[in-house]
Amino acid sequence: MEKQLILYMHAGSGNHGCEAIVNSLCHMVKERVLLVSYRALEDKKYSLDGLCEVMQERSFDNHKLAHVLYYIYRKITGDAESFIRYRYRKVFKRKFPLAISIGGDNYCYENMLNDLRLANSAFSRAGTRTALLGCSIEPELLDKKEIVTDLSVYHTIIARESITFDALQRAFARGKEMEGPKILCCPDPAFTLKAKYLPLPEGFTEKNTVGINISPMIQGKEKQPGITMACYRELIRFIIKHTGMQVALIPHVVWEKNDDRQPVRQLYDEFRDSGRVVEVKDASCEELKGYIERCSLFVGARTHATIAAYSSCVPTLVVGYSVKARGIAKDLFGTEEHYVIPVQSLREKEDLVKGFRWLQNHQRQIQDRLIHLMPEYQKQALLAGEEVDRLWEESSRQREI
Repeated sequence: MEKQLILYMHAGSGNHGCEAIVNSLCHMVKERVLLVSYRALEDKKYSLDGLCEVMQERSFDNHKLAHVLYYIYRKITGDAESFIRYRYRKVFKRKFPLAISIGGDNYCYENMLNDLRLANSAFSRAGTRTALLGCSIEPELLDKKEIVTDLSVYHTIIARESITFDALQRAFARGKEMEGPKILCCPDPAFTLKAKYLPLPEGFTEKNTVGINISPMIQGKEKQPGITMACYRELIRFIIKHTGMQVALIPHVVWEKNDDRQPVRQLYDEFRDSGRVVEVKDASCEELKGYIERCSLFVGARTHATIAAYSSCVPTLVVGYSVKARGIAKDLFGTEEHYVIPVQSLREKEDLVKGFRWLQNHQRQIQDRLIHLMPEYQKQALLAGEEVDRLWEESSRQREI
């Protein structure tokens, strides 16, 4: 049997966090990777081209008649998995022993839950073992029986931080009547991502530049309309007025309806005349990490932008909104306090400045901790690849019986 590993629930490399997970995992595992992608053209544009085989999911977008027929079929039969079998038809035609849902924070989004459940069920029904890799799940979600029932179908779940890991263990300890999956905790694969170094844009001074990432995602989570941009503006003003550092605005997701470049461009336009602010253009996850690694400090909203900073030993303040930011900070520093500012807690325009000043005042201690901790932390991240290899071999033997 050809050693080919299926990765699914991948949304596309325009989210460079999704790209970073796949890129890193491809370098970890022995199997050839077949990536089933929602946006295959994006994957071929960035770092995954040649690193793995990319298969475009089937879509109803250009097949309206098929959509209607499948909808009628599902209504008549109640076969909700039929849509999943349509999306992954080429995969289901072949007999794969193992399929990995590259979870990330998919379970944090209500609109993803049904597809996650149906795909998990459809693969399992076809005789393919499933595993959930690198996931973060809000503990409150695990109070819902239907979520725990879905998660119980996975053979293995690898959480990427301890808050999710502990919550999963509690959830399956409660459900004694339900056979639970194997639950492990390994850091996000992207902690092992290799950086590539493009020439720095004019005005980006290596190790004397604050990297800043902002996203529409956190703007949508704010409790007070407009407070996120107000806080970022005040932060940039503070850096310009009270430090000698430059500012590099760095996007990490460039999807049409969720594009970091929009708030980045807005901030750049407001401060470009200062001569102290640089706008970094879109690039692959490896190249973006190359920019982030050459920053002195980092303030970021996107999880994998902050993972790129952490893994480069750059002191980082996270503007977070979910368990993933809190869990990763807790595992690295023993606490989320001072390291994560929930966007929901922003009330005053000075709130981000206060967090940045603490980061600046403790820069050396934080950097020393990351330098000391990161080699072992990255070794722990590599264990996820070893577990996938072991699980593939075990699943292959099981299928042959």
